[in-house]
Amino acid sequence: MSERKLIVFGTASQVPSRNRNQGGYLLRFDDHGFLFDPGEGTQRQMIFAGAKVSEITKIFITHFHGDHCLGLAGIIQRISLDRVSHSIEVYYPSSGQEFFENLCSSSLFYNIAQLKGCPVTGPGIIFEDSDMVIEARRLDHDVETYGYSVREKDSYTLIAQRLEKAGISGSDISELKSAGVLAIMGRTINIEEMGAVLPGQRFAFVMDTRLCRAVYELADHADFLVCEATYLSDLGDKAREYGHLTAAQAGMIARDACAGKLILTHFSQRYMSTDAHVDEAGRFHEDVVAANDGDHIDFPKRKRPA
Repeated sequence: MSERKLIVFGTASQVPSRNRNQGGYLLRFDDHGFLFDPGEGTQRQMIFAGAKVSEITKIFITHFHGDHCLGLAGIIQRISLDRVSHSIEVYYPSSGQEFFENLCSSSLFYNIAQLKGCPVTGPGIIFEDSDMVIEARRLDHDVETYGYSVREKDSYTLIAQRLEKAGISGSDISELKSAGVLAIMGRTINIEEMGAVLPGQRFAFVMDTRLCRAVYELADHADFLVCEATYLSDLGDKAREYGHLTAAQAGMIARDACAGKLILTHFSQRYMSTDAHVDEAGRFHEDVVAANDGDHIDFPKRKRPA
């Protein structure tokens, strides 16, 4: 059964703690498994969280600081060990080609992983098919860094009364849904006549950045926004110096971009509790969750036409 949820493998920033592993996130989106920023230890964290490497269909690296990529080597080796049979695309900043290659061949192992390197050379669409569009936007960090958005294309939900009135049933319904048009009884019927628009959902992933235009472009009307909140506002100067966001800034981004659920993560080791992060972000946006290692966070329900 398909599902839409985020599985969190780690929520620490640069340094892990007793309670937080370095980052790593798996977005289960129907038949897709999108792995974001696998930090050190991700392979083991996946076991605890009940996730398998065979689920992964694409991997996204925002940048090549170690806490966002060092787990990739272990993941690749596990993909080979488990003999994952499908191809997996890996998206990463093109300036980090050397680091990507090093992580792919960091030790001796029998490598049968079917990886396709997809270096990102600039902002824009990096993948599109009939169901979704994936985009990258250049963030403002100290090294080349990209955030990612996954946008499901709008579709149609068919209305039973209209189908019945038009005499459409059985396999003809399937053909109309798949092709968008149906020739029947001397007529040509378009799916728009028989259904209502079902808006697609949006997911955004924002890590390691100062405030910039790109964070708002990524977060724009996202149903589900994963956003770094490394510091609280009293360390705003430090956040800006090191290329990070505060929890309050994450809340303002979600508010101003009309986002839905905001997931805070990437916490500095100085914080034992994230309650204050939720309080800060919550002053600007009402639907805020601080992620914990091992969390399974469900996607908001898809909005159905009235």
